Amino acid sequence: MKEKNNYMSEDVKKNINTRLNRIDGQIHGIKKMVQEDKYCDDVLIQLSAVNKSIKSLANFILENHMYNCVLNDIEKGKVEIIDEVVTLFRRFQ
Repeated sequence: MKEKNNYMSEDVKKNINTRLNRIDGQIHGIKKMVQEDKYCDDVLIQLSAVNKSIKSLANFILENHMYNCVLNDIEKGKVEIIDEVVTLFRRFQ
């Protein structure tokens, strides 16, 4: 498998890590809710919030990928990146 370059700036990495830490905190909170026998509806609402956080993070990373990694590869003539993007979009469906 060939190694691929990542073109994330330090600010983008920091943003991603901040979001991941928030999601980790949400998951920890849900675990605590389950241990404390909180009402199922409340647990489900928190799970929905985590799901939205993950989707938002995925969209942020995808946008960064398109504007940086994909654009950089296309500028270098590596048009096979388009096949990768098509496959990636299929996974998001």
